[in-house]
Amino acid sequence: MPRLPWPEYFMNITYLVSERSTCTRRRVGAVAVKDKRILATGYNGAPAGAPHCLDVGCLREQLGIPSGQRHEICRGLHAEQNVIIQAAVHGINIRGAELYCTTHPCVLCSKMLINCGIRRICYAEDYPDELAAAMLKEAGVTAGKHDFTPPMRPEHD
Repeated sequence: MPRLPWPEYFMNITYLVSERSTCTRRRVGAVAVKDKRILATGYNGAPAGAPHCLDVGCLREQLGIPSGQRHEICRGLHAEQNVIIQAAVHGINIRGAELYCTTHPCVLCSKMLINCGIRRICYAEDYPDELAAAMLKEAGVTAGKHDFTPPMRPEHD
């Protein structure tokens, strides 16, 4: 039996990480990798110590805000933001790393990833944000959809 190729290995891990998500709309996981080593992981959810959407409900859902709009009206941080934060908190340099994520980053996360020096993004699912894709391209960050079939995901408890 052949070994699992690196991209599939890391992409599988992004989906495992996403299982920690507390977002009621979309579970997202992200993994920063350099030299085939995991540097940091992140999933989307409320800041540490704050109530989670699973517990108090989704404000964006209650207000009827469509996916991809008005990110500031959300209790949660995005998975990509949490990767950057976790790396910073633990003193890990992610400049020059690759980011594997379940979903293409939004424009807010794309700007942060550009500034922290991520050189390549590999994602499995599209996200409706043309500006994010344009800015990544302008900044020379390679972003590509990986032909990957996500594992079956159980519903939140």
